[in-house]
Amino acid sequence: MSEPVETTIDLDGQPMRVWTKGSGPKIGYFAGYGGLPRWIPFLDALAEHRTVIAPSLPGFPGGGRAQLMLDSHLDWIVATRRIFMSAGLEGADLIGSSVGGGLAAELAALWPQEVRRLALIAPLGLYREEEPPTDIFAQRADEYAALLCAEPDNYRALKQAPNDVNAGEWDIEQSRAAEAAARLLWPIANTRLDKRLPLIQQPTLIAWGEKDGVMPRSYAQFIANTIAGESRIEIIEGAGHLAELDRPRALAGAILAFTQ
Repeated sequence: MSEPVETTIDLDGQPMRVWTKGSGPKIGYFAGYGGLPRWIPFLDALAEHRTVIAPSLPGFPGGGRAQLMLDSHLDWIVATRRIFMSAGLEGADLIGSSVGGGLAAELAALWPQEVRRLALIAPLGLYREEEPPTDIFAQRADEYAALLCAEPDNYRALKQAPNDVNAGEWDIEQSRAAEAAARLLWPIANTRLDKRLPLIQQPTLIAWGEKDGVMPRSYAQFIANTIAGESRIEIIEGAGHLAELDRPRALAGAILAFTQ
């Protein structure tokens, strides 16, 4: 299977990696918790039908140390839009998962003309006292795999250093991703995204892993009830919080059908 094409864009002097693969209408992807240290089967399934563009977010794998320039949630939103535009995604469909899902929702809400259709995979940034999410920052490192995936080995495989990469540098990059998530979401992963959800006008697919251990499934219905645009909820059987790792083809198929 062919590798994606790698390019870089500039964010205030920081090189940001962009991976591209496939042909057809463009579809963007903002990765979930832990970022995108390697290309994943979910993106290959999408690339069979679409041109997949996966830009790195600040501080996450491929995103250098750009997170150090961001002092507020507004800084994160503006940086995400700049990355989105520089990657050539204006007017395209957009997928966001977990951490990336929250930022994708912000972008779609504030610049509706720039996103055609939206797919949100258990986005972070919402908090309801009656059913709070799991505190991801209160977990030990060895607990993340089981928390984020129904099949923990899928997350371990994402994070395993390739043989041709310096293991020390790889570990530093993964630690930096955890720091970036904390800068964006700490302490309780509540960015008050609920205030901007009513601004989302695009048709939106709300995908949720059946076994999500981070975000309760009730949040899917809350999002559907709150956004202005039409919505559809898709529960991905046998999947955890990062449904794209557990059930890549099932999730890709649902997204492709929704965005056609």
